[in-house]
Formats: sequence, C-alpha cells, structure tokens
Amino acid sequence: MSRTSIYNILQSFTKSYNKSMLRSAVSSVSFRKAKDLLKSLSVKFEAVEVDKTEKGPKYQTALLELSGQKTVPNIFIHGQHIGGCDDLMSAHCSGQLTEMIQNKAALVKYDYDLAVIGGGSGGLAAAKEAAALGKKVTLFDFVKPSPPGTTWGLGGTCVNVGCIPKKLMHRASILGEDLHDAREFGWEVPEKVNHNWQKMREAVQDHIGSMNWGYRVQLRDKKVSYVNAYAQLVDPHTIKATKKNKQEVTVTFDKAIIATGERPRYPDIPGAKEYCITSDDLFSLPYCPGKTLCVGASYVSLECAGFLAGVGLDTTVMVRSILLRGFDQQCAEMIGSYMSKHNVKFVRGAVPTKIEQIEEGSPGRYRVTARTTDGQEIVEEYNTILLAIGRDPCTKGIGLENAGVQLHDKTQRVLVDETEATNVPSVYAIGDIGEGRPELTPVAIQAGKLLSQRLFKNANGSLVDYRNIATTVFTPLEYGCIGYSEEAAIEQFGEENIEVYHSYFMPLEWTVPHKEENTCYAKLICNIADNERVIGFHVLGPNAGEITQGYAVAMRKGATKEDFDATIGIHPTCSETLTTLSVTKRSGASAEVTGC
Repeated sequence: MSRTSIYNILQSFTKSYNKSMLRSAVSSVSFRKAKDLLKSLSVKFEAVEVDKTEKGPKYQTALLELSGQKTVPNIFIHGQHIGGCDDLMSAHCSGQLTEMIQNKAALVKYDYDLAVIGGGSGGLAAAKEAAALGKKVTLFDFVKPSPPGTTWGLGGTCVNVGCIPKKLMHRASILGEDLHDAREFGWEVPEKVNHNWQKMREAVQDHIGSMNWGYRVQLRDKKVSYVNAYAQLVDPHTIKATKKNKQEVTVTFDKAIIATGERPRYPDIPGAKEYCITSDDLFSLPYCPGKTLCVGASYVSLECAGFLAGVGLDTTVMVRSILLRGFDQQCAEMIGSYMSKHNVKFVRGAVPTKIEQIEEGSPGRYRVTARTTDGQEIVEEYNTILLAIGRDPCTKGIGLENAGVQLHDKTQRVLVDETEATNVPSVYAIGDIGEGRPELTPVAIQAGKLLSQRLFKNANGSLVDYRNIATTVFTPLEYGCIGYSEEAAIEQFGEENIEVYHSYFMPLEWTVPHKEENTCYAKLICNIADNERVIGFHVLGPNAGEITQGYAVAMRKGATKEDFDATIGIHPTCSETLTTLSVTKRSGASAEVTGC
C-alpha cells in the first residue's frame, strides 16, 4: 500500500475536529479509559472503532504503517499522532495535554524530546533516565582544553578531574601512613619506602579510562544519541553543535537540560595561566610535581595538599583568609592544625602577585611573589603551583542569551526555581551552574534523575531535598558533615535555641601506633525549640565519609538527640561516638576523652 493511499484512507482520521480529536482502532479497555479522560476534561473528540467498520482491516494496516504503533487505541490531536492511552495519561499528568489541545504549536515535532548539554554526572543521569522512560534523547559533551592543554573523556569533572582521582590519590597517601603504622603491629616494613608518582598516575588514569568507556556504552545501550561536539543554543528549541573537525550539527528539541558544570578560576596576575596548573591538570600530570604550592583554602586545595604531602612531597598551602569557607569553622581549623602537624606548611593571610619561570623542566622551577595582608612581600621557589581559588560556571559561550535564559548578575550562574526550571519554559539547568545549588556530584545526579522523571513521567514528582545533604572533605583527617555549621545554626535559629553536644574520640586503631589523642572529633548541633532535632552533624576522623553517609538517612528523617541516644552503637568503632555524646558546649565541661 502506498504512502499516499495510507493518508487518503486516514484522511478522516487526521483532519481537525474542533480543537481535539481521538481516533482508535478496535474497542478496548484502554480506549474507554481514554474516552473517559477526555470527557472529564470536557474535550470534544471523535471516536472511531474500526473493528465495527467495513474498512477496518485497511484502517488497521494504515494506522500501523503511519504511526508504527501496534497497540490500541491510536490517538491523534490536531491531526498529530501522540500515541496510545498511556501517552495520553502521561501528557495529562505532566500538564501538557491541555496545552496540546489548546495550542497546535505544542504538537510541533522536534528531533528530540530532550537535549542535554554537558556529559558530567548530572547530564548523564538526566539523559539516561529520560531514555529509560522511552523518550528520544541526545547528549552533547565537549571539553575545552585547560590552559596547559589537558583534556579528558566523557563523564565530567567528578570522574576525570575530581572526586574519583582525588579519592584514589587520597587513598595512596593513607596507605603510606598505614605502612608506618604497620610496623607497630608487627609488620617488618623497611624504614624507607618510596612512592612512584608515574605508577600511581597510570593506575588512576586507567581506571578513569574504563569509566569513560563505560559511560559511552551505557548511552549506547539506552539509545541516547551521544555527540562529542561543542553545543550552543540557537533559540529555545534549537542547538547548533561544532565537532572537532569543524563539522556542524543542528538539532531541534522539546526540552533542554543545561549541565555544563564549572572550571577552575585563574587569578589575574602575571604568569598564572602560563606557569600554573589546576585540578584539571594535576591528576594526569605525567611527572612528579615536586615541591608544590597550593594556592587557596578551598576543599580542593586542602585535599590536594593533603595527598601530595602524604606521598612525600614538600607541600605548602597559601591562604588568603579562612579555611574551608562555608564549612563549620571549628572543624576547618582542626583540619588545618592536623595538616600542619603532618608535613603541610601554611602561609596565612597572603595571596600571590606574580609567577616567574626560573627553569624549564618536568617539573620546572618557578618563583612566586606574594603579598601579605599587612603589606609584606614573600618570595619563594617551587616546582609546581596549583591554583585552587574557586570555580566559575560554564555559562558563557553556550548561547544562553540566544534562548533568553537569565543569569545571576554577579555569579553568572543560571537562575532556577525549585523544579530546576529557568525563565524559559523549554530550558532547565542542573548541577553546579544553578544559582544557590551545592557544588556536589551526587546532588547533580539526583537533580538530573528527578527532573527527567518530572518532565516525562509525573509532573508532581519528587523535588531534590537541598537541606540535609551529606558531604565529606577528604583531607588527611577526613571531615564529614550534614546540615548546618555551628555558625549558620546560630545565625538561623539564635544561640539560645542551639545546643551543641560534642566529644573528642580516639580510634582504636590509632592506639597501638601511639597517634595523637584528642584529635578526632564529633559534634551534633540540635534545635532546642524543635525537640532537640539534630540540624548539624560533624565528624573528624578516619573513614568520615562512610560514617556520615549512614547518619544522613537519620537526618533526613528528622532524627532528634533522643533518637541518637537510643541507638545502640557498634563497639569498637568511631561511629558509635555519635550515639554517646553527653557533654554540651554550654556546660563548659571538657570534651576530651581517654581510652577507647
């Protein structure tokens, strides 16, 4: 049967009947459900049960060839095929059905239901979830080389130049410390052990490469069209992307999710981009960095400084003001104190003003000139300068202005509401580029997954809970936290309404090698006015991330201090400390402990 004759046969099916039409082949339960829904919405429609017409078999054949749908009913609105009963119900749940009926433009056929710009954790999660819900999805990802020329594969910052390599190198440094401890437990480890940077780097990069490939396979298996090209919005429904060979690809989309993340910031000083590296470059550095200066007091700076010192390198951190801005400052200073005692030097109250190359090499040698807050000049030489002074959102150069997407005037992050929606109905933003959003990989993943569910499954689906988010700073003394810092809790609820329970603790495994007592620490911040609900959780010690993740569930469920007290701890563990806290800061009693 020719295409022309198919359309002739179905002409009466596809011409408009007022604003809305329903066409079906063969009467069924689904057919009746679809009719009942349209009746409940007071929508005029025409229903044809083709099994009751003489040309039923021809109609059924034509419907199959036209729509590709074998099931019944076949539903058309304004002459456009939208699917079956489930598709109709889904459109109703998402709020799109009314728009389809009232506005023919809502039925415009796009190349893709969803286009994602950014192949990091959030973008991948959103694309895979939408594809799993049966939508046609494309994902664009392109990594601009860092100033030293570093680039990487699919997976974004976390996989390539963030969480994954950072944690692996942190583990390398912890193993070095464990080798020292092992002697006290009877292991005959040589006094002098050496670390091989190249071997560690190759092992880490091999693992990252396997993850890059794994993500490509996942997208292929889920039938997500992956395009390695630099994408830009042309308008609210069009993307133009440029590949490495300069070939251009243009696609249209119904919805778009921007998930381009952030990149490290460079200071505006001589020599910064010419002679410095960032976390974009460190984890794939082909040579040992040697004597290193880490500029900045962010978690990135302190984590990198921690594992560099841990593998035996001469390491210095230059800090402009406070450590770990935004985190609990008591805990932040305790981290700084611990690192100072474990081979990390700190230069406080100073910023670099000039970087000069003294000698080329791998590594080279550089002179750093810095100025302190009281005007003194500091000059020192290093082999590597790592900048970790913050990150900027990748919102420039991707055509957001072409689509009319609004950015925050100061931060240049995308303005989003609680549903991740921008001011443009077809464009959403998730992850680090959203104004006010936590810059954490699991947050972006959750946001992407839930957003796709709301867009394509249920408009009233879950929103991301941005309140009690657990995170860990992988410094030599690990720091896990959930909810409010002590400073933020006092500001939000008032000091008179806050009770802080705290205690130092001694991990049992630290006793035999005679490590420092009263170094590890735990505290719970409770809201007195709300039945002492725990609103802040903080722990400093080994495996803090593993401890914190478990308590995150309790925090999300609104656990109180009484709930923590009623929980029987596992002995002997560090985590049990959180179930036995009795000393309050208000009491003034000592939080130091002896024994296990």
